Amino acid sequence: MNDKRHKHLRVPVSSHEEQAIKSKARNTGLPVARYMRQVCLGHTVQSIIDLAQVKHLLKVNGDLGRAGGLLKFWLSDDKRAVGMDRKEIFSVLREIKETQALMSRVLKKLITRHNI
Repeated sequence: MNDKRHKHLRVPVSSHEEQAIKSKARNTGLPVARYMRQVCLGHTVQSIIDLAQVKHLLKVNGDLGRAGGLLKFWLSDDKRAVGMDRKEIFSVLREIKETQALMSRVLKKLITRHNI
């Protein structure tokens, strides 16, 4: 549509409805007017996810993989693992738990931010 948009529609809403609409528009990355126009015209509007948070989760996932690999190495019969002591193993386990907690916090932040 190449028509210049010069008409405005007024839609009375409650404070709660206003906040809900603004939140949904924010989750799509669209301005409220464009979001409402697309929804009212029956277009599908996709929610976006904070890409920085996704990259952070990927890094955390990599950290978990490395820590798990170290633990697996220690549990194997590989002769190179003989020198590892219990202190190192518990350090790796603690790192895994800390990383899981970090991942959980990031996911909760994403869920809260995007009302998932």
